[in-house]
Amino acid sequence: MSSVVLASTPGTLAAKAATTTIPIVFAIGGDPVALGLEASLKRPGGNMTGVTLLNVAALPKRLGLLHELVPAAAAIALLVNPSNPLQTDAETRELQAAARALGLELHVLNTRSDGEFEAVFTTLLEQGVKALVVQSDGLFTSQRDRLVALAARYAVPAIYGRRQIAEAGGLMSYANDFADSYHQAGIYCGRILKGEKPADLPVVQPTKFEFVINLKTARTLGLTVPPGVLAIADEVIE
Repeated sequence: MSSVVLASTPGTLAAKAATTTIPIVFAIGGDPVALGLEASLKRPGGNMTGVTLLNVAALPKRLGLLHELVPAAAAIALLVNPSNPLQTDAETRELQAAARALGLELHVLNTRSDGEFEAVFTTLLEQGVKALVVQSDGLFTSQRDRLVALAARYAVPAIYGRRQIAEAGGLMSYANDFADSYHQAGIYCGRILKGEKPADLPVVQPTKFEFVINLKTARTLGLTVPPGVLAIADEVIE
């Protein structure tokens, strides 16, 4: 085998449309079966395989943790990047269902760049939203310092999809180990280049999710973290 394509969600869809012969290894946030990329996680059967980060599946847990920490917040927002429509649409549907199950009102806010972050927090105040769930998107990770600073300025409790944001001062994060997932994708690329077929390599799913809470930020926001929430944290940042 002389070549293999490594792609994220938008790139995977474009690659799938472009070729049925060149091997493709993906690292995507959604369910590859639901996205129409694979017929089965265990038996891909075509020219594609890879890693699902299960960002969509983690969203209800993020909402539940935020609700435990801020139980009085009847209205919660989901911040998404509409530039990634397939993942955004799937995550929005998932969180809307989870919010209904908890009796919460969900507002979906869109932003395509950090230049729109300030307007997002202004909208939160106007809509009476008291807490925020942030999508697992590269925009929010790369601009985490600005996002965390605005959440602090507007006193909005938020949970994020990358641990780096909690480490940068964000209140909480709940996510799988992204570094390990991308490492697994690289391993698959190597195996395919050595002659294995994507059809024979099952899609890798994360086996561990990490919950990180920043107690310093919680204190700044005037929040008391319930003992039950602290007990399940994988890491507590003092």
